[in-house]
Amino acid sequence: MADHEVEVPSGPVSVAGTLSVPEGVRGTIVFAHGSGSGRFSPRNRAVASVLFQSGFATLMMDLLTAEEEEREVRGQSRLRFDVRLLADRVIAAIDWLTDDAKVAHLPAALGDLPVGCFGASTGAAAALIAAAERPQRVGAVVSRGGRPDLAGEALRRVQAPTLLIVGGNDPEVIELNRRAQAMLAAESRLTIVPGATHLFEEPGALEQVAAEARDWFLEHLAPRTPA
Repeated sequence: MADHEVEVPSGPVSVAGTLSVPEGVRGTIVFAHGSGSGRFSPRNRAVASVLFQSGFATLMMDLLTAEEEEREVRGQSRLRFDVRLLADRVIAAIDWLTDDAKVAHLPAALGDLPVGCFGASTGAAAALIAAAERPQRVGAVVSRGGRPDLAGEALRRVQAPTLLIVGGNDPEVIELNRRAQAMLAAESRLTIVPGATHLFEEPGALEQVAAEARDWFLEHLAPRTPA
């Protein structure tokens, strides 16, 4: 396993990230974390480990800078709920991966490989907005306990096949996901994990999420054939 601590530029700031690249990499999954979470989220890292073992590079990012996080803790801002800002930073990460010069030190040209997005909570909306605005780069999206409804009208422009995973004991989020799915023009599927609550803390729940995400990305993220 090759881990690279990286700084992803986004407008006037840069956000910290960890890029993990397996041998024989087949694509890259960009993680968009939910409010109050970051690249060290144990749940998302558990999913990332399964994806890594299946040949996917993973980019775990803090969507807020350290200074922004500090202001959040002090109650001086609510950027963690600014879906547009979070989406812009996911888009910046996708663009950064596309620039071969910035990742030339890695063992594979990630810019030539397909990209998927995995979003949790508000990060799911950010991932879907990014997919809508980078349709040629984002080949698939997975949402875990997400709020895809917060992507609004961008849902109608998403071309990437989208998997929505929700816990069976999370009825409000199930309904919000159903409404969002009705707006998606692209292929989509709503998977409900029986007995799981919002954070998928029940035995076996997160393992099912990881397996569903792995299978979705394996099915929909085929490397592009060079012209």
